[in-house]
Amino acid sequence: MVVKDTIHENAVSGSAYTTNRDYFTKEVDTGKLKRADSDAMQLRLDGVDHTARPTWKLRETIEFYRDVLGLPLIHTISARGWGPTAHPDFLHFFFDAGKGATIAFFYYIGTDRPERYVPQDHHFSVATHTAWAVPTSEELQKWKTTLEARGLIVSPYTRHEILESIYFLDPNGYPVEITLRLRDLEVIDEVDAKLTLEAAVQLEDELRGVEQPLLRSDAEPEPLVLVVRPCRAVGNEHCP
Repeated sequence: MVVKDTIHENAVSGSAYTTNRDYFTKEVDTGKLKRADSDAMQLRLDGVDHTARPTWKLRETIEFYRDVLGLPLIHTISARGWGPTAHPDFLHFFFDAGKGATIAFFYYIGTDRPERYVPQDHHFSVATHTAWAVPTSEELQKWKTTLEARGLIVSPYTRHEILESIYFLDPNGYPVEITLRLRDLEVIDEVDAKLTLEAAVQLEDELRGVEQPLLRSDAEPEPLVLVVRPCRAVGNEHCP
């Protein structure tokens, strides 16, 4: 197998780790950053390569993703003496999630789970998740009925505007979403997104008591009104 040359191999530093950890620890002040339209560079992404989360349940995580969900275990990185002195040895392993994407985990050998990673029954906690796509309604139904037949607790079908999804937890307490795109995004969706978030940012600035420039580049923007639509108005069949 031919391995491509990497940027890291040509770097001056002998390690990806440096004593300057600002890129992970320093708060980002967007007011001091240049905007994308200030230069001629257009940055683009090409989909998801992998998601990654820590686990302190190695056996259960492998059994769940490989043996229950049926996702092939396709790669493992064994790292010993890697990084700064205090960095524990670890395993970084990957399950096939389709179209070149993977679901990855870090298993830090000999460590205990910090309190902050203990699962909580709170919407702030479950907001951090990944939604994995299926191509058809039949496939979404297959996921739900098959996993329930295997003994897993799965949510009801939940429709939220352009998506219909099911949810369940893995052994680590991480939420997993399986979702079906109901339609393609259109120009009206982009316009709605810009107007809605412009209004929300204005309201947030007012609550903070700060004055910030508008997100849009309009010289004289029209007044905007933030409208919060009721749950049933956006097509959610499982509203309270």
